[in-house]
Amino acid sequence: MSSDLWSFSLDAYARPGAERACLQLQSAGTNVCLLLCGLWLEHRGVVFNELRLLQLREVIEGWDAGVIQPLRALRGQWKAAAADDTDLNILREKVKALELEGERILLSRLEKTAQQWPQNDKAGTTAWLEGVAADTTNVGRDALHQLRVAVTGT
Repeated sequence: MSSDLWSFSLDAYARPGAERACLQLQSAGTNVCLLLCGLWLEHRGVVFNELRLLQLREVIEGWDAGVIQPLRALRGQWKAAAADDTDLNILREKVKALELEGERILLSRLEKTAQQWPQNDKAGTTAWLEGVAADTTNVGRDALHQLRVAVTGT
């Protein structure tokens, strides 16, 4: 796996089953960038604590609400109409690219926040992913398990 959060996220998301699990968790209200950051922190062996999680959530809050969510909502609003309108579909794809760029920027900000947190020699703690998705339902728990298996094989 890659060392920077963006590359790690691209690698993780491309693994079989990961995209589906992430989208299920996103539908359940979990922020996918935070999920991927949690997996990255686990991979790096960074010890979980609630204060660190709160710091990450603070980084996400404004950017997600002000940038990513409006772009995602607009893209969703145009989905049906874009199927029959080539020009609108082109615009929708541009909005999708902006949404992805917004996520890349957010992941960069998350990485910057967590960059100085000490790493443990023993990577693989599961506390980050559990902490990030603490509010998920049973369906979300299944998706969380599927994501972990897809990314880590365990």
